[in-house]
Amino acid sequence: MTDRKVGIIGLGIMGSAIARNLVERGWEVIGFDTDPARRSELARAGVKIADGARAVASSAARIITSLPNADAARAVAADIAACGQPARIVIETSTFTIADKLGFKAILDPAGHIALDCPLSGTGAQAAVRDLVVYASGDKMAIARCAGLFADFAKQSADLGEFGNGSRMKFVANHLVAIHNVASAEAMLLAQRAGLDLNQVIEMVAPGAGGSRMFQMRAPMMASGAYEPATMRISTWKKDMAIIAEFADELGLETPLFTLTQPVYTQAMEMGLGGKDTAAVFEVLKANDEAGK
Repeated sequence: MTDRKVGIIGLGIMGSAIARNLVERGWEVIGFDTDPARRSELARAGVKIADGARAVASSAARIITSLPNADAARAVAADIAACGQPARIVIETSTFTIADKLGFKAILDPAGHIALDCPLSGTGAQAAVRDLVVYASGDKMAIARCAGLFADFAKQSADLGEFGNGSRMKFVANHLVAIHNVASAEAMLLAQRAGLDLNQVIEMVAPGAGGSRMFQMRAPMMASGAYEPATMRISTWKKDMAIIAEFADELGLETPLFTLTQPVYTQAMEMGLGGKDTAAVFEVLKANDEAGK
């Protein structure tokens, strides 16, 4: 196996963007996804498609997993554990509970594989331009061996120490994302009601003290009312928010601002916006504003 070979299991919004970037940077990427359309799309982009997670693990010593839920993660871990190959470094990038991450690791450990907890900060749009941050945690030597790999699909990475700290850092980051996204929608609605040009609002507010990365990314979608293709679907985000709420509860910490945003995302789901980008919370606030007139 060459040093610049990597497996990717899960070719959704994030996994596909990472795969494309690594192919562009000269990596041999062996990928798998349960969706035939995704497999075909990535094959056209230069990814070598394997016939399953076990086949990926048989071909690559370093494997990135980007998976939709904990059940999928457990199934993939079992396939990797059964591959019969020497130690693999498995870079788990999804957002799950700490318990689910530890369960993933517990399946791989007896087979001699090394699980790393490495959630990513950034959306699918950011992933496409390598504007991600890798929150790496776990075995220090394994993380060091992956530094070059991280550098070819992300702008920054850090070794955060013990396994699970990557997820803890991601929960903190996503807590802010949830708030900033709704705050951006509220500010854009305020600007609209004030009769301001929304494109000019974006131009002037984004680089100023009131701007944020979420405002920069999501306010243009709010101004245009175009929420597809989604860089983070509301349905997926609701899962992530439930994980953050559980994490805060376990620590006994009240999160009043975060808590106030949750009904907004819930209402978005009720309005049939689950498949849209999270910027669509703007439509929730608009609907509530119209109902209140």
